[in-house]
Amino acid sequence: MPLSEKDNYMKVINGETPEWVPRFTFGPDPHSTKEQPTAGLMVRAYTPTSMPGQEGYTDMFGVSYTSSAQTSGASLPTPDAHIMEDIRDWSKLLKLPDITNTDWDAVCKAAIDALPGPAENYAKSFGGIGAGFFLPLMNMMGFSNGLVAMHEEPEIVHEMYTYMADWYEYGLSRTIDKLPVDIFSVGDDTAAAFQPFISPQMYHDLVVPYVSRLSKYAQDRNLPVMMHCCGRCEDFIEDWIAFGVTAWNPAQVTNDLDSIKAKYGNSLVLCGCWDSSGEAGYMYTSEEIVRQAVRDCIDRYAPGGGFMFLGSVYGPEDDPAVDLKRKWMTEEYEAYRETPYK
Repeated sequence: MPLSEKDNYMKVINGETPEWVPRFTFGPDPHSTKEQPTAGLMVRAYTPTSMPGQEGYTDMFGVSYTSSAQTSGASLPTPDAHIMEDIRDWSKLLKLPDITNTDWDAVCKAAIDALPGPAENYAKSFGGIGAGFFLPLMNMMGFSNGLVAMHEEPEIVHEMYTYMADWYEYGLSRTIDKLPVDIFSVGDDTAAAFQPFISPQMYHDLVVPYVSRLSKYAQDRNLPVMMHCCGRCEDFIEDWIAFGVTAWNPAQVTNDLDSIKAKYGNSLVLCGCWDSSGEAGYMYTSEEIVRQAVRDCIDRYAPGGGFMFLGSVYGPEDDPAVDLKRKWMTEEYEAYRETPYK
Protein backbone atom coordinates (compact mmCIF):
# COMPACT_ATOMS: atom_id res chain seq x y z
CA MET A 1 0.00 0.00 0.00
CA PRO A 2 1.46 3.40 -0.98
CA LEU A 3 2.60 5.64 1.84
CA SER A 4 0.18 8.48 2.56
CA GLU A 5 1.19 12.13 2.67
CA LYS A 6 0.46 12.13 6.40
CA ASP A 7 2.54 9.02 7.12
CA ASN A 8 5.49 10.32 5.11
CA TYR A 9 5.25 13.62 7.01
CA MET A 10 5.24 11.80 10.35
CA LYS A 11 8.28 9.75 9.33
CA VAL A 12 10.29 12.96 9.21
CA ILE A 13 8.78 14.25 12.48
CA ASN A 14 9.81 10.97 14.12
CA GLY A 15 13.41 11.23 12.89
CA GLU A 16 13.12 8.71 10.06
CA THR A 17 14.15 9.15 6.42
CA PRO A 18 11.05 9.77 4.27
CA GLU A 19 10.24 8.47 0.80
CA TRP A 20 9.96 12.05 -0.48
CA VAL A 21 10.48 15.55 0.91
CA PRO A 22 7.30 16.47 2.82
CA ARG A 23 5.84 19.92 2.52
CA PHE A 24 5.13 21.99 5.60
CA THR A 25 2.15 24.25 5.05
CA PHE A 26 0.13 26.79 7.01
CA GLY A 27 -2.97 25.99 4.96
CA PRO A 28 -4.26 24.56 1.68
CA ASP A 29 -2.47 25.31 -1.59
CA PRO A 30 -4.85 25.70 -4.55
CA HIS A 31 -2.04 24.78 -6.95
CA SER A 32 -1.16 21.47 -5.29
CA THR A 33 -2.13 18.11 -6.76
CA LYS A 34 -1.22 16.29 -3.53
CA GLU A 35 -3.24 15.70 -0.38
CA GLN A 36 -2.56 18.17 2.41
CA PRO A 37 -0.38 16.25 4.91
CA THR A 38 -1.09 18.27 8.05
CA ALA A 39 -3.82 20.38 9.63
CA GLY A 40 -4.27 22.26 12.87
CA LEU A 41 -6.81 21.54 15.59
CA MET A 42 -8.12 25.00 16.47
CA VAL A 43 -10.02 25.03 19.74
CA ARG A 44 -12.25 28.08 20.25
CA ALA A 45 -12.82 28.23 24.00
CA TYR A 46 -14.41 31.67 23.74
CA THR A 47 -16.20 33.61 20.98
CA PRO A 48 -14.12 36.45 19.47
CA THR A 49 -15.80 39.52 18.02
CA SER A 50 -14.24 38.70 14.64
CA MET A 51 -11.54 36.45 13.20
CA PRO A 52 -7.94 37.26 12.15
CA GLY A 53 -7.92 39.04 8.81
CA GLN A 54 -11.36 40.53 9.36
CA GLU A 55 -11.98 44.18 10.13
CA GLY A 56 -12.22 44.87 13.84
CA TYR A 57 -10.36 41.75 14.98
CA THR A 58 -9.29 41.91 18.64
CA ASP A 59 -7.37 39.08 20.28
CA MET A 60 -7.90 37.46 23.68
CA PHE A 61 -5.61 40.03 25.29
CA GLY A 62 -7.63 42.98 23.99
CA VAL A 63 -5.11 43.97 21.29
CA SER A 64 -6.70 45.24 18.06
CA TYR A 65 -5.33 44.18 14.66
CA THR A 66 -5.29 45.57 11.14
CA SER A 67 -4.68 43.71 7.89
CA SER A 68 -3.65 45.03 4.49
CA ALA A 69 -2.66 43.95 1.00
CA GLN A 70 0.96 44.72 1.89
CA THR A 71 0.87 41.97 4.54
CA SER A 72 -0.85 39.51 2.16
CA GLY A 73 -3.94 39.80 4.34
CA ALA A 74 -2.13 38.94 7.58
CA SER A 75 -3.25 40.80 10.70
CA LEU A 76 -0.74 42.90 12.64
CA PRO A 77 -1.29 44.93 15.82
CA THR A 78 -2.87 48.27 14.99
CA PRO A 79 -0.12 50.93 15.26
CA ASP A 80 -0.12 52.97 18.47
CA ALA A 81 -3.13 51.13 19.89
CA HIS A 82 -1.35 49.63 22.91
CA ILE A 83 -3.51 48.45 25.78
CA MET A 84 -0.78 48.87 28.39
CA GLU A 85 1.92 51.50 28.95
CA ASP A 86 3.24 50.37 32.34
CA ILE A 87 3.80 46.67 33.13
CA ARG A 88 2.94 47.42 36.77
CA ASP A 89 -0.67 47.91 35.66
CA TRP A 90 -1.00 44.48 34.06
CA SER A 91 -3.40 43.00 36.65
CA LYS A 92 -5.84 45.88 36.13
CA LEU A 93 -5.63 45.92 32.34
CA LEU A 94 -5.22 42.26 31.33
CA LYS A 95 -8.36 40.18 31.81
CA LEU A 96 -8.40 36.98 29.78
CA PRO A 97 -11.84 35.56 28.86
CA ASP A 98 -13.70 33.54 31.47
CA ILE A 99 -13.68 29.95 30.22
CA THR A 100 -14.66 28.17 33.43
CA ASN A 101 -18.10 27.24 32.07
CA THR A 102 -16.89 26.10 28.66
CA ASP A 103 -18.38 22.94 27.15
CA TRP A 104 -15.05 21.32 26.37
CA ASP A 105 -16.59 18.31 24.61
CA ALA A 106 -18.40 20.67 22.25
CA VAL A 107 -15.40 22.84 21.43
CA CYS A 108 -13.21 19.79 20.81
CA LYS A 109 -15.83 18.28 18.51
CA ALA A 110 -16.02 21.58 16.64
CA ALA A 111 -12.23 21.55 16.19
CA ILE A 112 -12.33 18.05 14.72
CA ASP A 113 -15.32 18.90 12.51
CA ALA A 114 -13.45 21.94 11.16
CA LEU A 115 -10.63 19.82 9.71
CA PRO A 116 -10.60 19.87 5.90
CA GLY A 117 -11.41 16.15 5.74
CA PRO A 118 -11.39 12.97 7.84
CA ALA A 119 -9.14 13.39 10.88
CA GLU A 120 -7.13 10.27 10.07
CA ASN A 121 -5.89 11.87 6.83
CA TYR A 122 -3.80 14.53 8.57
CA ALA A 123 -0.89 14.92 10.93
CA LYS A 124 -2.86 17.01 13.40
CA SER A 125 -1.10 19.72 15.36
CA PHE A 126 -2.49 21.28 18.51
CA GLY A 127 -1.17 24.16 20.54
CA GLY A 128 -3.77 24.47 23.25
CA ILE A 129 -6.24 27.34 23.45
CA GLY A 130 -3.66 30.08 23.01
CA ALA A 131 0.09 30.38 23.10
CA GLY A 132 3.05 32.70 23.30
CA PHE A 133 4.49 34.85 26.04
CA PHE A 134 7.07 37.20 24.56
CA LEU A 135 5.11 38.39 21.53
CA PRO A 136 1.79 38.97 23.36
CA LEU A 137 3.65 41.27 25.76
CA MET A 138 5.14 43.19 22.82
CA ASN A 139 1.71 43.41 21.18
CA MET A 140 0.13 44.74 24.37
CA MET A 141 2.83 47.33 25.13
CA GLY A 142 4.73 47.90 21.89
CA PHE A 143 8.32 46.71 21.50
CA SER A 144 9.99 49.66 23.22
CA ASN A 145 7.90 49.51 26.39
CA GLY A 146 7.73 45.71 26.35
CA LEU A 147 11.49 45.24 26.14
CA VAL A 148 12.06 47.85 28.85
CA ALA A 149 9.56 46.00 31.06
CA MET A 150 11.42 42.71 30.64
CA HIS A 151 14.70 44.41 31.54
CA GLU A 152 13.54 46.60 34.42
CA GLU A 153 10.65 44.64 35.96
CA PRO A 154 11.35 40.93 35.47
CA GLU A 155 9.48 39.90 38.63
CA ILE A 156 6.34 41.65 37.45
CA VAL A 157 6.71 40.05 34.03
CA HIS A 158 6.89 36.69 35.82
CA GLU A 159 3.62 37.51 37.59
CA MET A 160 1.87 38.31 34.30
CA TYR A 161 3.31 35.27 32.51
CA THR A 162 2.16 33.05 35.39
CA TYR A 163 -1.37 34.39 34.97
CA MET A 164 -1.20 33.73 31.19
CA ALA A 165 0.25 30.24 31.68
CA ASP A 166 -2.47 29.37 34.20
CA TRP A 167 -5.12 30.36 31.64
CA TYR A 168 -3.45 28.44 28.81
CA GLU A 169 -2.95 25.38 30.99
CA TYR A 170 -6.54 25.40 32.26
CA GLY A 171 -7.83 24.97 28.71
CA LEU A 172 -5.01 22.70 27.58
CA SER A 173 -5.57 20.25 30.42
CA ARG A 174 -9.25 19.98 29.46
CA THR A 175 -8.74 19.46 25.74
CA ILE A 176 -5.57 17.58 24.87
CA ASP A 177 -6.92 14.15 25.81
CA LYS A 178 -10.20 14.76 23.96
CA LEU A 179 -8.47 15.40 20.64
CA PRO A 180 -6.61 13.15 18.17
CA VAL A 181 -3.32 15.03 18.52
CA ASP A 182 -0.21 13.96 16.54
CA ILE A 183 2.01 17.01 17.13
CA PHE A 184 2.07 19.59 19.91
CA SER A 185 2.84 23.09 18.65
CA VAL A 186 4.33 26.02 20.50
CA GLY A 187 5.31 29.38 19.10
CA ASP A 188 6.68 32.78 19.97
CA ASP A 189 8.46 35.13 17.56
CA THR A 190 11.38 36.11 19.75
CA ALA A 191 13.76 37.24 17.00
CA ALA A 192 14.10 39.81 14.25
CA ALA A 193 15.56 38.92 10.87
CA PHE A 194 19.20 39.07 11.94
CA GLN A 195 19.27 38.96 15.75
CA PRO A 196 17.07 37.89 18.68
CA PHE A 197 15.01 40.59 20.36
CA ILE A 198 16.28 39.45 23.77
CA SER A 199 19.40 37.73 25.06
CA PRO A 200 19.54 33.95 25.41
CA GLN A 201 19.78 34.43 29.18
CA MET A 202 16.64 36.58 29.31
CA TYR A 203 14.82 34.05 27.14
CA HIS A 204 15.96 31.24 29.44
CA ASP A 205 14.97 33.09 32.61
CA LEU A 206 11.73 34.81 31.59
CA VAL A 207 10.16 32.77 28.79
CA VAL A 208 11.35 29.16 29.00
CA PRO A 209 9.76 28.33 32.39
CA TYR A 210 6.28 28.96 30.98
CA VAL A 211 6.73 27.29 27.59
CA SER A 212 8.13 24.31 29.49
CA ARG A 213 4.96 24.14 31.60
CA LEU A 214 2.85 23.73 28.48
CA SER A 215 5.28 21.44 26.66
CA LYS A 216 5.22 19.02 29.58
CA TYR A 217 1.74 17.97 28.42
CA ALA A 218 3.33 16.82 25.17
CA GLN A 219 6.29 15.14 26.85
CA ASP A 220 4.00 13.24 29.22
CA ARG A 221 2.10 11.89 26.18
CA ASN A 222 5.18 11.21 24.00
CA LEU A 223 4.06 13.81 21.46
CA PRO A 224 6.64 15.54 19.27
CA VAL A 225 6.86 19.29 19.80
CA MET A 226 6.91 21.73 16.87
CA MET A 227 8.33 25.22 17.49
CA HIS A 228 7.27 28.21 15.42
CA CYS A 229 9.78 31.05 15.63
CA CYS A 230 10.69 33.45 12.85
CA GLY A 231 13.98 35.28 12.44
CA ARG A 232 17.52 34.46 13.54
CA CYS A 233 16.67 32.57 16.68
CA GLU A 234 19.27 29.79 16.66
CA ASP A 235 20.59 31.04 20.03
CA PHE A 236 17.51 29.52 21.67
CA ILE A 237 17.73 26.01 20.20
CA GLU A 238 19.35 24.39 23.24
CA ASP A 239 16.48 25.60 25.43
CA TRP A 240 13.98 24.30 22.85
CA ILE A 241 15.59 20.88 22.89
CA ALA A 242 15.34 20.84 26.69
CA PHE A 243 11.55 21.18 26.61
CA GLY A 244 11.07 18.64 23.86
CA VAL A 245 11.21 20.47 20.53
CA THR A 246 11.91 18.11 17.62
CA ALA A 247 10.84 20.33 14.69
CA TRP A 248 11.11 24.03 13.89
CA ASN A 249 9.37 26.26 11.40
CA PRO A 250 10.04 28.37 9.38
CA ALA A 251 13.81 27.85 9.94
CA GLN A 252 14.84 30.94 8.01
CA VAL A 253 18.14 31.33 6.19
CA THR A 254 19.53 34.08 8.43
CA ASN A 255 20.27 31.20 10.83
CA ASP A 256 23.32 28.99 10.18
CA LEU A 257 21.13 26.17 8.93
CA ASP A 258 23.99 24.08 7.54
CA SER A 259 25.69 23.96 10.95
CA ILE A 260 22.39 23.35 12.72
CA LYS A 261 21.59 20.42 10.43
CA ALA A 262 25.09 19.02 10.89
CA LYS A 263 24.84 19.27 14.68
CA TYR A 264 21.30 17.97 15.26
CA GLY A 265 20.68 15.78 12.21
CA ASN A 266 17.21 14.23 12.18
CA SER A 267 16.57 15.10 15.84
CA LEU A 268 15.59 18.67 14.87
CA VAL A 269 13.51 18.82 11.71
CA LEU A 270 14.06 22.02 9.73
CA CYS A 271 10.78 23.12 8.15
CA GLY A 272 11.62 25.87 5.72
CA CYS A 273 15.18 26.85 4.73
CA TRP A 274 13.67 28.96 1.94
CA ASP A 275 15.25 32.33 1.14
CA SER A 276 12.07 34.42 0.98
CA SER A 277 14.07 37.63 0.60
CA GLY A 278 16.27 36.25 -2.16
CA GLU A 279 15.94 36.59 -5.90
CA ALA A 280 13.12 34.05 -6.12
CA GLY A 281 10.99 36.37 -4.00
CA TYR A 282 11.39 39.46 -6.16
CA MET A 283 8.14 40.75 -7.61
CA TYR A 284 8.74 39.87 -11.25
CA THR A 285 11.35 37.11 -11.04
CA SER A 286 11.51 34.71 -13.97
CA GLU A 287 9.99 31.24 -13.87
CA GLU A 288 13.37 29.52 -14.13
CA ILE A 289 14.78 31.41 -11.14
CA VAL A 290 11.82 30.36 -8.97
CA ARG A 291 12.03 26.73 -10.08
CA GLN A 292 15.81 26.60 -9.62
CA ALA A 293 15.47 28.06 -6.11
CA VAL A 294 13.11 25.18 -5.20
CA ARG A 295 15.59 22.61 -6.50
CA ASP A 296 18.52 24.29 -4.77
CA CYS A 297 16.69 24.37 -1.43
CA ILE A 298 15.78 20.69 -1.63
CA ASP A 299 19.25 19.66 -2.81
CA ARG A 300 20.91 21.50 0.05
CA TYR A 301 18.77 20.47 3.01
CA ALA A 302 16.97 17.21 2.15
CA PRO A 303 19.86 14.70 2.13
CA GLY A 304 19.64 12.46 5.20
CA GLY A 305 16.13 13.61 6.11
CA GLY A 306 15.25 16.04 8.88
CA PHE A 307 13.83 18.55 6.38
CA MET A 308 10.45 19.75 5.13
CA PHE A 309 10.03 22.15 2.25
CA LEU A 310 8.32 25.43 3.16
CA GLY A 311 8.47 27.89 0.28
CA SER A 312 6.72 31.23 0.33
CA VAL A 313 5.88 34.01 -2.08
CA TYR A 314 4.76 37.30 -0.60
CA GLY A 315 2.61 39.97 -2.15
CA PRO A 316 -1.02 41.03 -2.59
CA GLU A 317 -3.34 38.04 -2.66
CA ASP A 318 -5.09 39.32 -5.80
CA ASP A 319 -1.89 39.97 -7.79
CA PRO A 320 -1.71 37.49 -10.72
CA ALA A 321 2.11 37.74 -10.79
CA VAL A 322 2.32 36.62 -7.16
CA ASP A 323 -0.10 33.76 -7.75
CA LEU A 324 1.84 32.64 -10.81
CA LYS A 325 5.07 32.43 -8.81
CA ARG A 326 3.27 30.34 -6.20
CA LYS A 327 2.12 28.03 -8.97
CA TRP A 328 5.66 27.61 -10.31
CA MET A 329 6.98 26.91 -6.82
CA THR A 330 4.36 24.25 -6.09
CA GLU A 331 4.78 22.58 -9.47
CA GLU A 332 8.54 22.38 -9.07
CA TYR A 333 8.31 21.07 -5.51
CA GLU A 334 5.96 18.28 -6.61
CA ALA A 335 8.11 17.39 -9.61
CA TYR A 336 11.36 17.35 -7.64
CA ARG A 337 10.44 16.18 -4.14
CA GLU A 338 11.43 12.52 -4.61
CA THR A 339 14.83 13.27 -6.12
CA PRO A 340 16.93 13.26 -2.89
CA TYR A 341 15.73 9.81 -1.82
CA LYS A 342 15.85 7.88 -5.08
